[in-house]
Amino acid sequence: MPDQSDQGRVQDGGAGPARLYALAAGAVLSLLGVLGFFYDAGFDTGRQLAADDIAGVIVVNGWRNVVYLATGLLALGFGSRRPRRTAAALAVFYLAFGLWGIAETDHDIGNILEVLPLTDEDNVLHLLIGGLGAIAAIADGPLPKPKPSRERARGRARSESA
Repeated sequence: MPDQSDQGRVQDGGAGPARLYALAAGAVLSLLGVLGFFYDAGFDTGRQLAADDIAGVIVVNGWRNVVYLATGLLALGFGSRRPRRTAAALAVFYLAFGLWGIAETDHDIGNILEVLPLTDEDNVLHLLIGGLGAIAAIADGPLPKPKPSRERARGRARSESA
């Protein structure tokens, strides 16, 4: 059952910004993760860290492919039931990933924990995914006010009648 905080601006069951973002980002990330295995499926670390690039832009290796595939599948799995939370979670993860990547990238190349290779283009992609997720979660409308529970409503009725 969907959470009240995830229903956002669209009350008729239609697709709001967070749902559209979560499903689109999930599809793109999943595709990127699968496609990445055709370019580089190696799980080397440390000094043996190797990577290949997709279309000369996005650097991938086995570990990055797993990250993209896992976040993409999670977004697809939760995006329709918990769209705002999914968009916000992707935003937090990819903004942190992008900022950490910027800190670790020197002269257009770097890595995180000697496992995930990075370039400046990758950092821009991660910040873009995170930023769009934050915008989608915010654009979904204000959070609805919680409905009072039955116990609280009964307690108020008793205190008012006394």
